[in-house]
Amino acid sequence: MFNIKKTLTIAAGVAGALAFGGAHASADTTDYVVQSGDTLNKISAKYNVSVDKIAAQNNISNVNWIVTGQHLSFATDDTTSTQTASTTTAAADTSSTTQAASTTSSTDNTASTSTQTASTQTASTTTAATSSTTTSSSSSSETAALNALIARESSGNVNVTNGQYYGLGQLSAQARSIYGGNTADYNDQLNAMKAYIAARYGTAVNALAHSNSTGWY
Repeated sequence: MFNIKKTLTIAAGVAGALAFGGAHASADTTDYVVQSGDTLNKISAKYNVSVDKIAAQNNISNVNWIVTGQHLSFATDDTTSTQTASTTTAAADTSSTTQAASTTSSTDNTASTSTQTASTQTASTTTAATSSTTTSSSSSSETAALNALIARESSGNVNVTNGQYYGLGQLSAQARSIYGGNTADYNDQLNAMKAYIAARYGTAVNALAHSNSTGWY
């Protein structure tokens, strides 16, 4: 027998569906009017609510049979919100971890660069100090060798002569014509002696070694 009351109820449900776009969701429950082509599985997937839950809350005995215009009311799960919050939290945690790793890496790189710079500076300073010590030692040896030659040749007397040899370094007339040292000025004779030694022996140390070996330089 045709039920007018049921027909009016379904019609009202369809009108409500057209007015509200098929469903109206509250904070706790969702009111839904079945559309053409709907199944409980589709509605379940759309609202993230289990088929069994929709069926239980709407007294549906056959989950494979619903009709267009049928009014369904069911409590919505908060799974989507929970999943979104979880995803957001995970993303924030990942971002924080990445930033922390980046900061640590940056700090490590900065520390490594600072260590390398300090190491390079230390090595440079050590090399400079060694070079300075070597130069100082070499200079001291040169001065000592030069003074030894002066003491041996003239005892530091700028006027001493021995035939053609004259002055601090007892340079010959030929050597003096090339390097100077013909005056009685101490610095003039010293510079002439240094020039002679540099041209013939390279260093005063070598000149002294030759003098020690042969008695002259």
